[in-house]
Amino acid sequence: MHWQHSEEGGESYGPWVWSAYKAYNELLREKIKKKFEASEGPWMDQLAGNLVDLVNARWEGGRKGEQAEADILRKIDALLKE
Repeated sequence: MHWQHSEEGGESYGPWVWSAYKAYNELLREKIKKKFEASEGPWMDQLAGNLVDLVNARWEGGRKGEQAEADILRKIDALLKE
């Protein structure tokens, strides 16, 4: 068996209890992620797209890249103010 007698006089199920708490927290984390996806997903998609565009503009560099970067940063700023 995987239980031990504790000093306080009761049984300690050690890793089993820890596993149960861990599973509970993982399930709660997944539920929270689903709620955020439902309520914030479209906004996060826009932000993620702009961040990818920003990285690409920085890779391109030059005057065109600088202007594109400034435009993208304005879009990101607007999203963050929503």
